[in-house]
Amino acid sequence: MNTPPNPQARPLWQRLLLRRLKFLGIVAALLVVLLGGSYLFAPQWLMKAEVAREAMNAQLEKHAVQAGDTRWVYYEGGQGPTIVLLHGFAANKEVWLKVAPMLTAHFRVVIPDLPGWGESSRIAGASYNIDNQAERLNDFVQTLHLQHALFVGHSMGGAIAGVYAAEHPDDVAELALIDSFGLKFKENDFAKQVMAGIDPFVYHDRAGFERATSLAFLHVPYVPGRFIDVFVKENIANHTFIDNTFRELREDSQVLSLQNRLDKLTMPTMGLWCRDDKIIDISALDSLRNGLTHAPSINTSILNGCNHMPQLEKPQEFAQSLTSFALAH
Repeated sequence: MNTPPNPQARPLWQRLLLRRLKFLGIVAALLVVLLGGSYLFAPQWLMKAEVAREAMNAQLEKHAVQAGDTRWVYYEGGQGPTIVLLHGFAANKEVWLKVAPMLTAHFRVVIPDLPGWGESSRIAGASYNIDNQAERLNDFVQTLHLQHALFVGHSMGGAIAGVYAAEHPDDVAELALIDSFGLKFKENDFAKQVMAGIDPFVYHDRAGFERATSLAFLHVPYVPGRFIDVFVKENIANHTFIDNTFRELREDSQVLSLQNRLDKLTMPTMGLWCRDDKIIDISALDSLRNGLTHAPSINTSILNGCNHMPQLEKPQEFAQSLTSFALAH
């Protein structure tokens, strides 16, 4: 008859190793349960944790300041010349987190949620068109003493940055416009939808989210289903604001808000576009070049393999182009 092995007969190091492995197994099981439960019942927690991780990786800290009529929430980090990054329509400051680590290594980077968007405050019934946002931006710049920075604006943020630079040229060292709104461009399917009053960035379900992302990305990134549900919930909660701002931006004065001020831009200016932009056609880059009659230098860059979101689809190439432009001036 075989006698079962006595656990105590094992060497001490084996017993300690087995205890450690059992402990780690229990911890791993608890983590699986916790993460699985969070994904199913509180996916917004996981999303916030990932955003916090990306911000920390980029050496960014979150701050808030009252400037004018807005409580601005913004990221700031890095050392060197100052770069201010402005996001586009129906977006927020987190859209810059992939490129931020490549910029904070050389620059002081300031990334706000524009008034009314993200975590920054919103006034019911107030106008958030390009002109009013540019004046709110001036409040932010004066409060944080951001004069003589490089201002970078994407899409709607490009129009805001450009109008601000035209109206306050002494406070802008350089200007970078990324797939910018506010310029003339060849009419595309997106422009036809917009002029027909259709806002593709308002949606009610996962299918609507997927349609909106396919419009902005050449290669649509994978997003887990429960994370999409969070985006859908946030979009539904902001439908009224998105609709009101969308209607404002369709006005003639807003559609060409930047185009009509190009001759007032007196600082080095860069235009960066994705070749396959389905939202703001690349022909807008020609309008920009031709209209910059008083800019001391004009730099243009075209990226392949992206649509309307170069900072997300081509972050390394985007950061390289922006860094080269900034260091050249």
